[in-house]
Amino acid sequence: MKIEQIYTGCLAQGAYYIASNGEAAIIDPLRDTKPYTDRLEKDGVKLKYIFETHFHADFVSGHLDLSKKTNAAIVYGPTADTGFEAIIAKDDQIFEIGNVKIKVLHTPGHTMESSCFLLIDENGKEVALFSGDTLFLGDVGRPDLAQKAANRTQEELAGMLYESLYNKIIKLSDDIIVYPAHGAGSACGKNMMKETVGTLGNQKKTNYALNQPNKEAFIKEVTKGLLPPPPYFGMNVSMNKKGYNSFDEIFKTGLKPLNINEFKEVLKQTGALILDTRNNTDFVKGFIPKAINIGLNGDFAPWVGALIADVQQPILLVTDMDKQEETVTRLSRVGFDHVLGYLSGGFEAWERSGEQSDMIQRITAEQFSCEFKIGKTAVIDVRKESEFAAEHIAEAYSKPLAYINDWIGTINPKEHFYLHCTGGYRSIVAASILKARGFDNFTEISGGFNAILKTSVPRTNFVCPSKTSI
Repeated sequence: MKIEQIYTGCLAQGAYYIASNGEAAIIDPLRDTKPYTDRLEKDGVKLKYIFETHFHADFVSGHLDLSKKTNAAIVYGPTADTGFEAIIAKDDQIFEIGNVKIKVLHTPGHTMESSCFLLIDENGKEVALFSGDTLFLGDVGRPDLAQKAANRTQEELAGMLYESLYNKIIKLSDDIIVYPAHGAGSACGKNMMKETVGTLGNQKKTNYALNQPNKEAFIKEVTKGLLPPPPYFGMNVSMNKKGYNSFDEIFKTGLKPLNINEFKEVLKQTGALILDTRNNTDFVKGFIPKAINIGLNGDFAPWVGALIADVQQPILLVTDMDKQEETVTRLSRVGFDHVLGYLSGGFEAWERSGEQSDMIQRITAEQFSCEFKIGKTAVIDVRKESEFAAEHIAEAYSKPLAYINDWIGTINPKEHFYLHCTGGYRSIVAASILKARGFDNFTEISGGFNAILKTSVPRTNFVCPSKTSI
């Protein structure tokens, strides 16, 4: 028997490959199927089943393309309603893969169809739990994402999650290995550990959700502090449930090279969004006017989903010379299938042609410390609320990047402000959006809060309630 976790850091997502005696199963695959078909070919095994723990919200699964390429059956837990052929398993149903078995445990709460898959080895021993979004390491799946579809409140779903965990999962053996669908950084939970594999026994000891005195306390703790889900989540659920275009087709269309004249014509005809995926240090020096920078070197796909939101948005790409394929692939993972092509030669070709370009005013933290004056300097901190609460520049405004589409309208374009995040990635994303919306009267701080910490700029963890806008 072979078990392999295939982890994708950008999405903090774990897919799983299981092989035994010439047969294989894959759990929660991503959109691009090559990593899985390569493993099947290398091991000389036939894919028998594709197990889906639930209808994913944070990424588009590869179940449809993988099934078409391998003829493997797609398996969902009880109550799932799909727009394609699939096995809707019964609770406790057993599936055989070579010499091992997988038992379906219906665990509603995160979603109604959510299920865990219990792996039983050739000796009949329960050895591993593929827990999907029901149980994470350090957390459990948020119960607010499926409210509309389930016609239930988040409290009702949290109550169902309690029953699933306490009546089914906790009763399993402590030595069972837990393989969750996500790790720290995913928006599908709020308190996940950085580890991606652990034991159920350790979770019984350390996971706050598994140590509540009663159902009421569980519901209160699990629903506390939930941030609004990214707006693209519902669209990804729909794609996973109803179906989508083949990744191969999306890949072919997105990798269409466009010269400058073609690029400008497509832009004019479609009103596409220009997405520049270069490193922020390169972007600030020059970019196509109104281009949005979301760098591949960070949490690219989740930020695209959170900020662009509409998966139907036409997109034109500006990338580094060898990053077109990676960009299209990572966009497809979160359902952004309408890439119309990329600028051949990248921004360098645009610049050489003499076309108009734009820049972002950036200064060092040391220069900022010289310019900063208490009571006179406006500073926008685009880090998360929790980061801001821990420590921030005195009198700074907390304006998280995730909500820029909500707060951008509160900014006074006539008043100069400084902009920063932790290291520069998020602040340049914000700066590019501000620029695209017509804001020019601001300065971004290179190195972000990490660099500011090394200066004499006054800091405090006090949040003034009167500072709601600038």
